[in-house]
Amino acid sequence: MLPSPRAWALEQNDRRLVFATDARATLFADSGAFGVSRHLHPAWKVVLPIGGHARVGRDDRPPLAAAGLIVPPQLAHTCAATSSYAAVFVDPWLVHAGLGLVRLDARAVRRLLAALGPTGVDGPAAAPDLSAFHDELIALTGAAPRLDARVAHAARATMRPGPGASLDAVAAEVGLSPPRLRALVRESVGIPLARLRQWGRLRGAVADLPGSSVAAAAAAAGFADQAHLTRTSRTLLGRTPASLSRAVPAPRDERQEPAGGEETRRGPAAHGQ
Repeated sequence: MLPSPRAWALEQNDRRLVFATDARATLFADSGAFGVSRHLHPAWKVVLPIGGHARVGRDDRPPLAAAGLIVPPQLAHTCAATSSYAAVFVDPWLVHAGLGLVRLDARAVRRLLAALGPTGVDGPAAAPDLSAFHDELIALTGAAPRLDARVAHAARATMRPGPGASLDAVAAEVGLSPPRLRALVRESVGIPLARLRQWGRLRGAVADLPGSSVAAAAAAAGFADQAHLTRTSRTLLGRTPASLSRAVPAPRDERQEPAGGEETRRGPAAHGQ
């Protein structure tokens, strides 16, 4: 995990982008409508449009639209917002796994946006309060079971930015063999250690983007090269690193206000309790 909060805001032409990451969550925010291609991330994603709607598309289901959405880890999907928005990614072990895909009502969206701190029509401030957001999210959804201390240490060590320690070294730190550690993390977290490592490196690379080239950010984060970072970003976020500093509006049909989608299982967050 990242040892301390890192954040940046970038204004270019008529778009404003905000990125922030700390020990439990990572935020991307955009001052305009935006859509991303099919991807699957190893974290919970909370999509919070500011005045608009969010829409998620899945390969085998009709599109689902709501005032906001919570998207579970490892769900292959497309996603779009019809207005400015904040998308917050929360580490997979911090939300209980049975929650599933949840539609948030307008009240729940307002509560979560308020937890981030001052938020205008263009999105949150440059230093959003991710800790307060995490607490508000857990108040809405309920806390996940506590992880085995060995699993928690391994997951955090694996997700530190940069090349990081080898799996053998991390396994030795917690007194397990590498195969046993991999199996235990996958069983407890639901995500392979290799995917968690990719996610940690991607967050580190994006945190460095405003002050360096994509190639330099890739090298500092432990990617083999710029192409490796770009492939990973497309797979896990549905967008390229370059798009984070060169905002492109969502496709026209994605920016239109979506009609209501199918009903899904509703957790407490869907009712804004």
